[in-house]
Amino acid sequence: MIDSLRQRMSTIGFGGSGIGNLYQPISDAAAHATVGAAITNGIRYLDTAPHYGFGLSEKRLGNSLRELDPSNDVVLSTKVGRSLVPVSNVRADVLRQGFASPEPFESAFDYSYDAVMRSIEESSSRLQRPVDILYVHDLGRRTHGEAHGEVMKQFLEDGYVAIRKARDEGVVRAIGLGANEWEVCEEALARADFDMVLLAGRYTLLEQTALDSFMPLCRTRKVAVVVGAPFNSGILVRGVSDASATYDYGRVPASVLEKVAAIESVCRRHDVSMPAAALQFPLAHPQVVSVIPGLSTPREVAQAIAWQKMKIPTDFWDDLCEHGLLRSDAPVPGSL
Repeated sequence: MIDSLRQRMSTIGFGGSGIGNLYQPISDAAAHATVGAAITNGIRYLDTAPHYGFGLSEKRLGNSLRELDPSNDVVLSTKVGRSLVPVSNVRADVLRQGFASPEPFESAFDYSYDAVMRSIEESSSRLQRPVDILYVHDLGRRTHGEAHGEVMKQFLEDGYVAIRKARDEGVVRAIGLGANEWEVCEEALARADFDMVLLAGRYTLLEQTALDSFMPLCRTRKVAVVVGAPFNSGILVRGVSDASATYDYGRVPASVLEKVAAIESVCRRHDVSMPAAALQFPLAHPQVVSVIPGLSTPREVAQAIAWQKMKIPTDFWDDLCEHGLLRSDAPVPGSL
């Protein structure tokens, strides 16, 4: 099943948080144009979640794909674990959980069996089609802190039964984890069976600790990896000179600024675009099937495709390794 999905997935995917009005509102027409640009440019893997705009991203994606992909050719993923709960007095000009959404909902963590099954049904309704890949959203200590053990226990004993049933009954074709830390993925893989992992921000030009044990485990278990947030939420695009740049959706630590400045120096020596290097790097790993940057406009779609196609000399990667900016055991483009 994974092999057939992998053959259909494009190496550059579409992250749907932007069309859910992440940080700023965009119109339905602008969202439709962005999805259209993705399809036109050959993107065949699109990811979303109920949390993105509290259903807005899924609704917009469903409406667009009904017109742009009537044969259901693209691979579509969404997530469970953050259920939508009704709220009143919604203002679309006020950020709620990071989204400027007019939808009368907010998201709340719920990994129970009933919540997961309901979430699958509601997502399919908003998307107007079946889902190919179902991820479990935001398990881990980074999100849940001291409650992590209790949350993981509930998921494994309850929510996991629901996603496994959905896969076994053909409601979805693959199940996986959508997480911001590889450690929780290892923990879950030690206790249950998954097909895929969407790992956000933890296997990038800045960070490769996933090579220690996580990537080898995925290879042994034949788990496919999708890399989200390849720009670490912006710093690998904007660079150190842009005061608005963020790292993991927050202020950039001094240590990260120092490393990015050093990477920029190597990029200048080799006349290499840092965003292009950041986008291409994860794709060199044999377990990585797709990289999904967040794309909010047709221009961002076109730019991502252009970065993917840029030629990067092999001595650029050698230079990064020699300066301790990239692990020497990390696969790089052209190394296989």
